[in-house]
Amino acid sequence: MENLSTELQNQATKILKQCFPDEDISSCLPADITPSTQDKFGHYQCNSAMKLGKILKTNPRNVALQILEKWEGLKDGMIDSFEIAGPGFINITLTDTFLSKELAAVIADERLGVPPLKEKKKIIVEFSSPNVAKELHVGHLRSTVIGDALARLFEFLGHDVLRLNHIGDWGTQFGMLITYLKEQHAGVLSNDEKADLPSLMNWYRESKKCFDADPEFKKRAQLQVVELQSGEPSALAAWEKICEISRLGFQEIYDFLDIKLVERGESFYNPKLSQVIKDYEAKGLIEVSDGAKCVFLEGFTAKDDKPLPMILQKSDGGYNYATTDAAAVHHRVTEEKADRIIYVVDAGQQLHFQMVFQGAAKAGYYDPAKVQLEHVAFGVVLGPDGKKFKTRSGETEKL
Repeated sequence: MENLSTELQNQATKILKQCFPDEDISSCLPADITPSTQDKFGHYQCNSAMKLGKILKTNPRNVALQILEKWEGLKDGMIDSFEIAGPGFINITLTDTFLSKELAAVIADERLGVPPLKEKKKIIVEFSSPNVAKELHVGHLRSTVIGDALARLFEFLGHDVLRLNHIGDWGTQFGMLITYLKEQHAGVLSNDEKADLPSLMNWYRESKKCFDADPEFKKRAQLQVVELQSGEPSALAAWEKICEISRLGFQEIYDFLDIKLVERGESFYNPKLSQVIKDYEAKGLIEVSDGAKCVFLEGFTAKDDKPLPMILQKSDGGYNYATTDAAAVHHRVTEEKADRIIYVVDAGQQLHFQMVFQGAAKAGYYDPAKVQLEHVAFGVVLGPDGKKFKTRSGETEKL
């Protein structure tokens, strides 16, 4: 089914060629047809007379009159009336009969009048992405709902869509929780004690208290981090159990909202992080600053106007979110063959994504002329105090 704007544009373009066969009006083609901004101006507006007036060095209103002399005879039940407004705008009102027929055709069409794709693309939409051992709260709703809506639209259009849940399933905080579970709730890890996501969140808070107050607990937690990162079986099993409990809690909400997602957390990219450093070094992008491996990108400065670093590897050897996101870009482009990657994340991460995208392009991870990376930002969800939700404080409205 042809779009109404396109149908009118085709009509108007044909008429312009008939009106001025001996003039070079190629810069005015196709005809300029736009939906009217106000009901009193009809349904559509043709603005071509304004451009033609400049080219032909004549009054645009006279050009509009000349166009209408031809167009009046081609109404054919579609157009009810024309009106020349202002210096030469042509307002177009469609007939009720035509609109009724068009609406009936749209309703009868299983695609609701949306034309089939001319080119199918692989689109990755990253959304929701909660942290493991943390309950979903109202702050997650916007990313989840906006991301799902975008994915549904692209799927309806016929694109190949991959919905990714980039969960926060890795980090030093797991050392605290694993240590606490091993010492206080070992039955959870052996499946002798039941646990759910709210329990995990409470235990996470308790583990944080122990970490801050007990130096010996802190040492044991730090050791668990080392063991987890090295793949020690008991630490890895505890981490997998924490992820499993969290996953079940998330899924309850996703099922209720009818959200479909493929989980691919931060941990998925762990084996690729060292290669990111090598790749960026090979491109001459890495600079060492205070022991950390950083990338300094043009146009990014701190409040003191000094160059703002994108840290890929900290001085202690640990990696940052930017490293994981760079690895994700590389995987999604080279392995998933994405044509477009959309990140539905709050506006507070805008600078982060700008730097990640620019850095990945400079590293050759994607070609901006061929692959489109977009951060779909939304306003940060605030608490009753007008401040951003702080999940670590526990002061959240849970779903």
